Amino acid sequence: MEEKQIEYKYIEARKSKDVAESLDPLVKEWFFSKFKDFSLTQLYGVLNVFERKNILISAPTGGTKTLTAFLSILNYLVSIAKRNELENRVYTVYVSPLKALTNDIFFNLIKKLQEIFELAEKKGIKLQKIEVGLRTGDTTTQERVKMAKKSPHILVTTPESIAIILNSPKFSEKFNLVEFLIIDEIHSLAENKRGVHLSLSIERLQEMSKIEITRIGLSATVAPLEKVANYLVGSGRECRIANVEMIKKLDLQVLSPVSDFLNTTTGELNKNLYELIDKLVEENKTTLIFTNTRSATERVVNNLKEKFPKYYENIGAHHSSLSKEHRFQIEDALRQGKLKVVVSSTSLELGIDIGFIDLVILLGSPKSVSRAMQRIGRAGHQLHETAKGRFIVQDKDDLIECSIILKNAKEKKIDRVHIPENCLDVLAQQI
Repeated sequence: MEEKQIEYKYIEARKSKDVAESLDPLVKEWFFSKFKDFSLTQLYGVLNVFERKNILISAPTGGTKTLTAFLSILNYLVSIAKRNELENRVYTVYVSPLKALTNDIFFNLIKKLQEIFELAEKKGIKLQKIEVGLRTGDTTTQERVKMAKKSPHILVTTPESIAIILNSPKFSEKFNLVEFLIIDEIHSLAENKRGVHLSLSIERLQEMSKIEITRIGLSATVAPLEKVANYLVGSGRECRIANVEMIKKLDLQVLSPVSDFLNTTTGELNKNLYELIDKLVEENKTTLIFTNTRSATERVVNNLKEKFPKYYENIGAHHSSLSKEHRFQIEDALRQGKLKVVVSSTSLELGIDIGFIDLVILLGSPKSVSRAMQRIGRAGHQLHETAKGRFIVQDKDDLIECSIILKNAKEKKIDRVHIPENCLDVLAQQI
């Protein structure tokens, strides 16, 4: 039997007036009380979600992808809530690869809904409550039981948790009429077996739903987009592709702590490395340092504290092995501008709202252009801001690799994503 290929088409941005007309008056008033106009990403994506078209939205970090995905969905739920017709079921499933990112979206959604409800109250409009539920490995048993009784209208979750929920006889009943599925940071899932596992979960979710689910993929800059679109929708379906090329200014440099790697002792290299980091941190208000391992993250934090005890009191470490409470504390302190520097492995490279970062330091090679751009994009994480990044190399191999990555980044040469095929181990795990 021949497999049907997906049909995809690249789309253009729509007019601001047309996007505004698609919004409920209440949502429209709320939106324009917060923002002057729609972002370029929103002009590409909002109406396509409104029209129930599968869409892959590719835009740089800080390109308002998440609100683009949710605006039409919130608009739809508000219009139902106005009519008092919201049912006890899941309307939208949002999947993110990171717990930290799911928590961030959960709180952001609640805040936005709260603002809409407050506006409705002022205007004397009665609205049913739109429930948002968070289900990750951190969710308590009590919260899970509560969620099974009163369904969230928007379920925020991770690939692993959605796979578990699909096997829950009680909760899976809430999926019989799912209308929207958002996969955030899809580029970081498509290229590994974690993503293969999720793709099976998505098809199982579709089997449970009596209606065709509108799929929305949110991606940072990645290539080729057609492959990622295929991953998002599967075979035999249509997918629109919004390639939002926002020109973001880049300020990139490769730095070395020493002038000669061959004739430098390890002690001297180490001393110079931390002096260089300290100098860069002092020049900026908030710095985010990326290492490639959790152990390196802890080591850098400890060394900075030891070498500069007075200066590094407000420093934090962030990686997935730390407790939920610690991660939340660091993310919140970053948002409020209380931390001078945060050291992370990979857990902050995706689009978590962590406030304004002046500088991103990459200790060692990030191994790919897309990963480098994802990390550096955390600096100036707003429209029209400059992304400032410094690669600090510690040996000659690192120097060559980082220099090539920097050159390719400036020339916009992005690594091609490789999606695993025929993963029988993943199939066996799902069965």
